Amino acid sequence: MVTVLEEFRLQSRFCGEFGSPFTGQLLARCADDIAAGGIVAKLTDGWPGHPRADAVSLRVAGALHAAALTGRDPALAAEYPGARPDWSMDRVWPIARNFLEREEAHVRDFMKSPPQTNETARATGLACGFLWLAERSPQPFHMLELGASAGLNLNWDRFAFAHPPWGRAGLAGPAIPTLVEGAAPDWRNLEIASRAACDQNPLDPANPDDRLRLRAYIWADQTARMERLNAALDLARMTGLMPEKADAAEWVRARLAGDLPAGTTIIYHSVFLQYPPAPIRDAIRDGIETAGSRTTPERRLAWVRFEPESVIGGERGSGSYVLNVVSWENGHRTEATLAEVDPHGRSMVWRA
Repeated sequence: MVTVLEEFRLQSRFCGEFGSPFTGQLLARCADDIAAGGIVAKLTDGWPGHPRADAVSLRVAGALHAAALTGRDPALAAEYPGARPDWSMDRVWPIARNFLEREEAHVRDFMKSPPQTNETARATGLACGFLWLAERSPQPFHMLELGASAGLNLNWDRFAFAHPPWGRAGLAGPAIPTLVEGAAPDWRNLEIASRAACDQNPLDPANPDDRLRLRAYIWADQTARMERLNAALDLARMTGLMPEKADAAEWVRARLAGDLPAGTTIIYHSVFLQYPPAPIRDAIRDGIETAGSRTTPERRLAWVRFEPESVIGGERGSGSYVLNVVSWENGHRTEATLAEVDPHGRSMVWRA
C-alpha cells in the first residue's frame, strides 16, 4: 500500500504535470512537513483508509483553499493565486502551516469528507459517447449517472462545447475547452426523456457550503476550471437537477428492475469506478449485465464509461483513460473503446 508520504509526493507530481504548479509545490511542502514530523504528519497520522484512494493530500489542499476562498485566513487569501498571480510558495507555505496548526480541529473536520471535483470538462468525452450511441440506438434516452457528486454533468447537453464542428457557443452552461482529434460524431439534438443520478454524498448546487466544497477542490491556480465550475453550478441550480443519496450498486439494481422504458437507458460515469471497492464494482457490473440480458430492439441499454483503462478490464499497468461503451440489444452484448481521453478533459483522441 502507498504510504501517506508517498501519496503526497505522487499527487504533487501529478498536479504539476496537469498544469497546477501551485498545488504541486504546496503538496511538496506538505510532504516535507510529514517527513519532518510537522502539523501535516499530525493531521494524517494513522490515516484509517487507503491514502491514494482517499486522496488524503487533496483533502489538506482543499482545506487550505477553502480558507483562502472564504477569507477565514486573510493572510493566506492575500497570498493565494486568486489575489496574487505572482504567488510564491516561500511566502504561502509559512502562512499555510500556521493555519493548519491554529485551526487543526477545523481542518480535521474538513478532511472527513472525500474530495469532489465534478470535472465538467469530461463532458466532451461523455457527449461523444452519447452521440455515437444516437447513431445506433433508438430514442428517447434515459440518462442515469453514477458517482455524480453535485450532478453537474446531468446538464451535459446544455454546455457550450468548444469543439468547432459542434458550434455550441453562446449557451448558459460552462464553456468546455476539450481539444478533439479525429472524426468525432457530429452534434445532433437528442430526445432525452429523463435524467437521474446518485452519489453516496451528493452535493447541492444551491447550498453555499456545498458550493464552497466543490470550489475548494479546484486547484487554486486553475482559474479557467473555476470559471467552468461556477457556470455549471449556476446552471444546475437553474435546472434543479440533483443526485439522490444512494449506494451506486443498490441504485443501479433498483433503477434497472423490471422492464426497461422504450428507447435507450444509458448508465454513465466519469472517473468514478476506480473508487468503490471491488465487491461494489462487481455488483454494479452484475446489475447492468442482468438488465442487459432483458433488452429488446425497442428497449435497449448502454453503459458509457470514461475511466482508467485498467479499471474496466484493460491492461493492469495501463495509465491511459478511455471512453468505452457497452450496449445491449435483444440480450446481445457489444463493446467498443471509442477514444483515449485526458482525465481532466483537456484533450481527446477519437479512435472509433
